[in-house]
Amino acid sequence: MSLSIQYTKNGRQLEWQLSFAHAIAFCVLIVCLAVLIVSSIYRNTSQTEQPIAPVNQSRIELAEQKEALHALKARTEVELAAVKLKLSELQSYALRMNALGARLAENASLHMDEFNFADEPATGGPLDEQPNILENVVVEHELLTEMSKLLDFYNKQEQQLSLLESVIMNHHISDQVYVSGRPIKAGWLSSYYGMRKDPFSGLPAMHKGIDFAGKEGNTVIATGAGVVTWADERYGYGKLVEVDHGQGLKTRYGHNKELLVSVGDVVSKGAQIAVMGSTGRSTGPHVHYEILKNGKQIDPLKYVYRRAK
Repeated sequence: MSLSIQYTKNGRQLEWQLSFAHAIAFCVLIVCLAVLIVSSIYRNTSQTEQPIAPVNQSRIELAEQKEALHALKARTEVELAAVKLKLSELQSYALRMNALGARLAENASLHMDEFNFADEPATGGPLDEQPNILENVVVEHELLTEMSKLLDFYNKQEQQLSLLESVIMNHHISDQVYVSGRPIKAGWLSSYYGMRKDPFSGLPAMHKGIDFAGKEGNTVIATGAGVVTWADERYGYGKLVEVDHGQGLKTRYGHNKELLVSVGDVVSKGAQIAVMGSTGRSTGPHVHYEILKNGKQIDPLKYVYRRAK
C-alpha cells in the first residue's frame, strides 16, 4: 500500500509515491504542526487577555467602593446635621435656664455672687495621657467638646436651682405650696382624666388631665404657690402656664387666651395667672389642667377635691 501525491503547475506535473509508513509519518507531522500552531495562537491570546480581566474586576470593585463611600458620606452629613440641631436646642434651653435662675435669685432678693448662673463652673483634674482618636476628626471632636461643656453647665445649674428652690420655699412660699382646689373661679368640670373619645379624631385616646369649661375671659388661678417654669405657646396646649411647687410636683394650665405671668415669677395660691381661652388643640373655651408628679401626669381629681389647709 502506498500514498501518491500529485502537484500540477503550468502544465507540469509532479508526483511522489510514498509508502504506507512514510504516509503515516507525513500525516502525523501535519497534525503536530497544526497542534503547535493552535497552541501558539491560544497561548498568545491568553497572555493578552489575562492582565485585562483583573483590571476590569478592580474597576468594578473601585466603583462599588466609591458608591458606598458616597452613601456613607451623605448619611454622616445628615446625622451630623441632626446632632448639631439637637445641640443648638440644648444650648437654647441652657440659656433659658440661666435666665430663669437669675430671675429667681432676683425675686428672692439673694446675693448674685451666691447664684451666678452666667459663670462657667470651676472644674479640674489630671490630664488624660491616652490619645483621643476623635481628635483626628475635627467636626466630631468639636461637637463632643460642646456637649461636654453643656453637661457641665447643666450640672452646675441643677445644683444651683435645687438650692434656690429650697431657699425660696423656706423664705417666700412654703406655707402655700399645698396644691388643692380648682384652677378657675367660675366654670364647670367638662372632661375627666383617663381614656376618652378624642374630640377631633373620634378615636379612643388618653386624656392626661381634666378640663374645666367656662366663658372666654374667665379667670385662671394657680392651685398652689410656686415658681413659673413655662409661660408660652406649646404644641397642643396652646398658651400654657406651668408652675413648679417643689418636691417633684408641677401643675399645668393650658389653652389660655392670655398669659399674665412670666418664667421665673413666684406666684401665690389663688393668684390669677392667665385668662381662659381656646388656643391650641381645643374645641372651645376651657382650661386643660394637669398635675405632674416627678415628671409624670397623674389624675388631678383628688387634688381638686382636696381639703385646703
